Amino acid sequence: MTKNVMETIKFDEQGLIPVVVQHAQTKEVLTVAYMNRQSMEKTIETKETWFFSRSRQELWHKGTTSGNKQQVVAIRTDCDEDALVVEVLPKGPACHTGEATCFHKDILSPGQTVGSFGILADLVQVIQQREKSMPEGAYTTYLFEKGVDKIGKKIGEEATEVVIAAKNRDAEELQWEAADLIYHLLVLLQEQKVNLYDVLEVLQKRHESKS
Repeated sequence: MTKNVMETIKFDEQGLIPVVVQHAQTKEVLTVAYMNRQSMEKTIETKETWFFSRSRQELWHKGTTSGNKQQVVAIRTDCDEDALVVEVLPKGPACHTGEATCFHKDILSPGQTVGSFGILADLVQVIQQREKSMPEGAYTTYLFEKGVDKIGKKIGEEATEVVIAAKNRDAEELQWEAADLIYHLLVLLQEQKVNLYDVLEVLQKRHESKS
């Protein structure tokens, strides 16, 4: 299978192909690197990322020194087959600076908030941190202190308010109430130690079974 793949991949005159490494769950771009034929073969074989260092002129296995390895979930090529996207589950920061992604320096940022699914990953991290530190006066702390009964009650209330907003045909109200419902659901998942991405995996499996 690897040989068949390699026959179609278009490496450049130096025998390299650019690789965009993307978080398989959050879809955040983690880094851009290069692979040659050998590092690509080793990546497919080991299901961990291997790259070719242009500065050192040698193969390198991501995480060998730092321990921050990347489990490969998927590899895709573009329409011209001269660039790759590798989706991974990182076991630590992708950047040598300790940042989660190499792309942490803004040149141009949106002038206003732009909604994206990335906020779910951010919220999960915040909620996890709240449960660990339990900062006094924080609403999330209050919910964890009260436990599953209180959290469940809030989910019921917010779900009802979502329905009312929908019945009222009030789009803005529906947005706010849906946001409240999602937040409280994330708190419940954390309280129960159920990973959000496991829930998304269930949705993925259901989707695949119906397609």
